[in-house]
Amino acid sequence: MEKKNVKMEVINPNCAGIDIGSRSHFVAVGQELSDVREFGVYADDLVSICHWLDEYGITSVAMESTGSYWQNLYVELIRHGFEVVLANGKFTKNIKGKKTDVKDARWIQKLHSIGLLTGSFLPDEQTEKLRTYCRQRENWITLAAEATHKMQKYLKLLNFRLDVVVRDVTGLTGLTIIKDICEGNLDPESLAKHRHYNCRKSEEEIAKALKGNNREDFLFGLKQEYESYNFYQKKITECEKMINQFLKQQINTDPTKKKLKAPDKKHKRVNKNAIKGIDLNQASYQYFGVDLMTIEGVSHSTILSIIRKLVQKDLKNFQLLSNLHRG
Repeated sequence: MEKKNVKMEVINPNCAGIDIGSRSHFVAVGQELSDVREFGVYADDLVSICHWLDEYGITSVAMESTGSYWQNLYVELIRHGFEVVLANGKFTKNIKGKKTDVKDARWIQKLHSIGLLTGSFLPDEQTEKLRTYCRQRENWITLAAEATHKMQKYLKLLNFRLDVVVRDVTGLTGLTIIKDICEGNLDPESLAKHRHYNCRKSEEEIAKALKGNNREDFLFGLKQEYESYNFYQKKITECEKMINQFLKQQINTDPTKKKLKAPDKKHKRVNKNAIKGIDLNQASYQYFGVDLMTIEGVSHSTILSIIRKLVQKDLKNFQLLSNLHRG
């Protein structure tokens, strides 16, 4: 049987494909070996890529979203006026045979030339900035939680059963007692006097729980984790200041957003990880134009997660789906 040649229409005739790497980028403007060139990853190298693409009359560029290595090149290409298609790596991994950087670049260029690659969604710059602040804050919260668990571990090794007499060792009573222990006070009765009036346990019971073995190595470990915890709390506060500043700046520059007023929601509980120094109920309503707190199950502690994971155009769809679910 005679073999048939299947021809595919070229959709993007003036296109290039780029294989992104950690130390170098391979750029293909065609399917010949001479059409592929390797560039470095420094700022001057990224500019050279743009100039080389200009020489070949390239107008559209496709590349994989490999780690975070693509970001600087993406910005440089956009700055030079190229159309950039940032493709998911799973759509460009089907090349057969032994993979090389040159083959990958040519394969990406071929797929893009016949219109088989679609770009990933990228949020606008303002959303990216807010997301960066929120993600950094979340990272510090995770580290603070790890330090809390380690403090609990050392307290148990010291036989200071603070976890039994207080609900949260990083609460008002717990942290004050830990601070005093780290400063050298190991007297149970004296430590128990730091009891906050809201604590359910009496001073006598707290004192019983704080009779430990006073091992120096465990005390050293506890002090280290306590200092780490305080450091993380300081960094969390710095992130919250940046988030607060950013949201106010965005809201105050838009008269329409500035006029919005969200109703109070006293039934929404605020936990200790909620951002401080800002009314998220009001700020999120003004920033997005959607009253997120009216959605069932959404509270102050989840607003930042929504901001981090959802972009502005998705929020109305999110609320609509929630209303349909409740209806």
